[in-house]
Amino acid sequence: MATTRMILRAIKKRPFLFPASSHSFSSSRHGSTLVVAEHDSGAVKPHSLSAVTAATSLAGNGNSSVSVLLAGSGPSLHQAASHAASSHPSVSQVLIADSEKFKSPLAEPWAKLVHLVQQQGGYSHIIAASNSFGKNIMPRAAALLDVSPITDVTGISDAQTFVRPIYAGNALCTVRYTGSNPCILTIRSTSFPVPQKSNDSKAEASISQVNLSNFDEADLNKSRYIYQTSQDDEGPDLGNARVVITGGRALKNAENFKLIENLAKKLGGAVGATRAAVDAGFVPNDLQVGQTGKIVAPELYMAFGVSGAIQHLAGMRDSKVIVAVNNDADAPIFQVADYGLVGDLFEVIPELLEKLPEKK
Repeated sequence: MATTRMILRAIKKRPFLFPASSHSFSSSRHGSTLVVAEHDSGAVKPHSLSAVTAATSLAGNGNSSVSVLLAGSGPSLHQAASHAASSHPSVSQVLIADSEKFKSPLAEPWAKLVHLVQQQGGYSHIIAASNSFGKNIMPRAAALLDVSPITDVTGISDAQTFVRPIYAGNALCTVRYTGSNPCILTIRSTSFPVPQKSNDSKAEASISQVNLSNFDEADLNKSRYIYQTSQDDEGPDLGNARVVITGGRALKNAENFKLIENLAKKLGGAVGATRAAVDAGFVPNDLQVGQTGKIVAPELYMAFGVSGAIQHLAGMRDSKVIVAVNNDADAPIFQVADYGLVGDLFEVIPELLEKLPEKK
């Protein structure tokens, strides 16, 4: 088991304090891939950029291509299209569907849009991130196209063979797709990191409008968008943060959870929570990490008062470095931790806050 001093040493030495190194992704497979992308404030969201990275492993060197589909309305859509066009050298085309029908991410219009674009483009693969956006749209699109989707993909072996976790991440299953085109995938974004953009790359993909003249508007009134709420948080997004500080039920109440928030702020990280902490009302449920919450894979994952239930481990076991603090020496979290400290979190966290330098 580690001491507080060892944990401090690990924090200072790990590369999460510095810019991430670039990643390369190459392949020689043939086919055309459509990435169904989500955007916000004029930019493609990081989860969708990971889907583009996954699509590059299906893109060949010949007539194969990667297209990105964006939908919505207003200037932000066109700004996001420009962002997508220069996001990766493998992207050859950006398709935009400019209509108020797609302003909100409702499954009914978006699934019909995917169906329409597939009819027009005849893609071999359709990919989206395995987040709330992709999970909402892709199953319905697959039903309209009469194909079986492969969800939560973490690895791509070839154009028809994929790897996905089963049994809460305790086993990996290799799946071979034998159905008709398109092969529909949702990918776990943490398994497909976005490479750093090269300054040498000047080429941008073409941007085209989707022809919506044949868009089927029947049954679009089955659901309606009411409103969206989000946390007013200045910190990084939990799903993409390089440092995640997670608290469990052992923090006892929402007031004590501020210890986690203070430590996350000092390290420039995001705040996470277990399902038990969320169910107890300590924090909102959008901070939940685990099988039924968000899947994270940061450079550093620190767990305080987290027992390590199998459902929680499924959401963070791919983290590069795991630090666990728990007063129970037999807690399952220690079986996956790189550094473990048996101790009282109410003593350990204040000591870390005192000794850690302010992040500049």
